[in-house]
Amino acid sequence: MRHTKLALAVLTAAVLTACGGGTSPKGGDQTNKLTFTNQVSFGDSLSDVGTYRVGAVAAAGGGKFTINGDSTAKNEDLSGKIWLDFMAAQLKLPAPCAAQTGLQGNAAQGFSVPVTNHPNCFNYAQGGSRVTNPIGPGNAATGSPIGEMTVPMATQIANHLAKVNGKFTGTELVTVLSGGNDVLMQLAAVTQAGTTAGAQAFAQLLATRLAAGATNPQAAAQAIGLAIATENARPGKTDQSVVTAAVTAAAQQPGNQAVAQQSVWGPIVAGAQTEGTAAGNAAAATYASTNATRMVTELGTAGAQMAALVNNQLIANGAKYVIVANLPDVASTPAAKNRPAAIQTLVAAMVNAFNTQLKNGLNVNDARILYTDLYSVSNDQVKNPAPYGLSNTSAPACAPNALGTTSLICTANNTAAGDVSRYMFADEIHPTPFENDLIARYVLKDMAVKGWL
Repeated sequence: MRHTKLALAVLTAAVLTACGGGTSPKGGDQTNKLTFTNQVSFGDSLSDVGTYRVGAVAAAGGGKFTINGDSTAKNEDLSGKIWLDFMAAQLKLPAPCAAQTGLQGNAAQGFSVPVTNHPNCFNYAQGGSRVTNPIGPGNAATGSPIGEMTVPMATQIANHLAKVNGKFTGTELVTVLSGGNDVLMQLAAVTQAGTTAGAQAFAQLLATRLAAGATNPQAAAQAIGLAIATENARPGKTDQSVVTAAVTAAAQQPGNQAVAQQSVWGPIVAGAQTEGTAAGNAAAATYASTNATRMVTELGTAGAQMAALVNNQLIANGAKYVIVANLPDVASTPAAKNRPAAIQTLVAAMVNAFNTQLKNGLNVNDARILYTDLYSVSNDQVKNPAPYGLSNTSAPACAPNALGTTSLICTANNTAAGDVSRYMFADEIHPTPFENDLIARYVLKDMAVKGWL
């Protein structure tokens, strides 16, 4: 279904009319049908308003997974806001704040900050969070130095219910959006399989070829392999330090001094790297193919679990206005587009399984549930960007930074060259403030259609 009719101007008109910004045919101001008392949000980085805005992250001007900071003086679209900020402003609700803040990572890098709960804040969404699994991207258990808490949605909801004595008042606007990190953790397993196999192939090829000129190639290869393994185990090692250790060990072998010359070892290293990369890619593809059915099934399970949380923990405990958003088109993000076609197809299948089971588990006709289809609109935006005012739907707006490619510490001062204000993606998966504004308008339009505005 085409959604170009939901272009920026149309969305703006629809929302302003629904929310009292327009006038009726008779000239009288319209008012909202409902008045919400608060916005309560559960989910992941797409809804996180500042869980990790502490320590080194805060010092870098970051805290949200978008282009951070109010840079509207530079460009009106660089607001630093996510969709929930826009929603709260439009509905005249208190600005959302993180229910929990902190970091559990590397203290020397400024990523160890005590976890603090904020009783008057009701945005429980956390970057890296999954539906029920407590270990998501960025969690210290994955080896990440950042140490994101990644409290899962199930626990987020339990924490809120404990805060409000087990019941919603029925006047809150509740938002639910999760599942993306369940996809990303599956992809991480694919990447790890390829990385491990590629590193093993590279080490074997390098040791064997550097040892070829030695008096005893077999003994030399063993010595070089030990040097590579020792360096790989050293904290702070780099690809270059591994190569240096291997070449040094190789040149120490009887009859093999010539390998110390770059003209000799350079081509050997380059060839081993090329073949190692190919072996890693093949291993990743094999892992994905072998585990595809399981991975898709697990995403379907996560979707069903999210539906159960909505039904049994939100609706059953008095929530009367619950926005349930499905997963956007993750397969069309830069994170997926940088992968081989087979992996993109697998990502699409996982997202479809999640969304299907999520929707099947909900009564979308229930007056208390608004199921909003972020997948369809994001898919159309990628294919037809112009009607939405988007200038780019394939490249990240943020340039690489101290934390790699994440938008967590991206600001208007470290974006890519040129005007990126109307890019769709801040990093490889998260939306820019402009795209977040479009998401908010889309959700508000759905609320109007539902009769909530």
